[in-house]
Amino acid sequence: MLRLGWMLLIALLAFACNQRPKRNIAYYTNIGSEPSTLNPISGQTEAATGAVLKYMFESLLDRDINTYDWKPVLATEYSISKDKKTFTFKLRKDVFWHDGHPFTAEDVKFSFDIIFKDKFNAAGIRSYYEGIKEVKILDPHTVQFIAKDKYYKNFDTAAGLTVVPKHFYNMDKKKSFFNKEIVGSGPYKLLLRKRGNRIVLEKNEKWWGFQQPDNKEWNHKKIVIRFVKDPTVQLEMLKKGSLDFIGLRPNIYMKQAVGDIWGKSVHKVKTQSKAPNGYTFIGWNMDDPILKDKKVRLALSQLVNRKLMIEKFEYNMSRRAFGPVYPDSPYALKGQQPILYNSKDALKNLRAAGWKDTDGDNILDKVIDGKKRKLSLTILEPYEPYVKYLTIFKEDAKKAGVDINIKLIEWSSFVKLLEERSFQAVRLAWSATVDWEPKQIWHSQSIKGGSNFVGYNNKSMDKLIDKARQTHNMDERVKILNKVQKQIIDDCPYTWLITRATTLYGHTDRMSKEVDTYNYGIGTSYWKFKSLMREQ
Repeated sequence: MLRLGWMLLIALLAFACNQRPKRNIAYYTNIGSEPSTLNPISGQTEAATGAVLKYMFESLLDRDINTYDWKPVLATEYSISKDKKTFTFKLRKDVFWHDGHPFTAEDVKFSFDIIFKDKFNAAGIRSYYEGIKEVKILDPHTVQFIAKDKYYKNFDTAAGLTVVPKHFYNMDKKKSFFNKEIVGSGPYKLLLRKRGNRIVLEKNEKWWGFQQPDNKEWNHKKIVIRFVKDPTVQLEMLKKGSLDFIGLRPNIYMKQAVGDIWGKSVHKVKTQSKAPNGYTFIGWNMDDPILKDKKVRLALSQLVNRKLMIEKFEYNMSRRAFGPVYPDSPYALKGQQPILYNSKDALKNLRAAGWKDTDGDNILDKVIDGKKRKLSLTILEPYEPYVKYLTIFKEDAKKAGVDINIKLIEWSSFVKLLEERSFQAVRLAWSATVDWEPKQIWHSQSIKGGSNFVGYNNKSMDKLIDKARQTHNMDERVKILNKVQKQIIDDCPYTWLITRATTLYGHTDRMSKEVDTYNYGIGTSYWKFKSLMREQ
């Protein structure tokens, strides 16, 4: 079996690495998981989908990668009324959709309206826009967003609205059609989608941005997007030149990205920026009969040895996560400490919750609703490299009488089980934002249609979250959200694992970049081929 595994790996490496790029024609990158959809309306909450659609679709404004200020995209100007409830955007007149249709205010209004229509399956982002009452068309190139309340991020959500073409996405077609045919306004167009292998994008020569004299982005004729999950395969593809950029995990950076080739044909980078780092976690289904008890969830967190995981797999380049906010955020609780590994305290909490080994099989059990249950839990894992982290947890939990099963599952099946809430526990990760807004993940209204798949339901927290959304003064909002954060941590709906402290990546020597990272992102969209730099 082991020999067969190596044969398969070698075959995969040979297949992947033989697909060499044509020099300075295509930029090769990798997003790990294959998107389950390319629909820009229903797929906005999926990271893999977003990683592809960012090349093809645009919003009214975008954040500057260095200053984090708003900069023009589909809108050239904007104004905010004194009462902060009306936002007016002047739209570009030189924008055309990929199929040649002109961009107008009708597209902006349509893109907002469909969020609240079940037909378009956009419930996942609905909570972000519920503070907006309507979008009015003032003329073909001017729109107004009218807010119905004073939610402090109403302008941000309006500015960041993903705009789609009304004439195309309003067609009466099957869902599968919009997963194959993509029409956006961005710098790249869909050329090819080969399931299980790659997505190829070609440069949209008519993109409005290429007419701007100060534009420095999107310098490649084609972009090839891979879905390679295995970090070792990714690394080999980088070394062979069939990937130009990959993110590196600490163990890969330290132990495998070594040798004479490094610093010559390939380079590895360790850097830091102001960009917020997300966190990994185990989410507990709070409707599960075993996991309803907070003492059980707390005990499970006390059985996770994050310190060992960070030393063994992260080479001390990461930190222990302690809650739903990244440690350097202005919203982070000052002095808050992560739940530490303590098997004795974990066992005390489990015994206090009524769990005992009554049959001598070394697994705790308890009668729940008239039925004897083993303290046995299955964690769904969509990413194979994380199995080793969970294995440490599994072995430590076993010593305390807790049976942990790890089930590696393919991404699309994983997403389906999340939506159906058909799981006991999941290992997943959230990216972070500069401005923490917890409703999408932690409000009870987000259990259906939002990202609150663990079923966290705390009415007092709902009220505080709602209050914070109406508070424009940041200092006051921080005070409110500190209470929210403290209560969430106390309720243990997640076991928080690790948050990164550094940014690690690798790239081929043919890439030229001004800096290793900008303040709020690496900025690969600014990279060029070195030979093109010489030609210019």
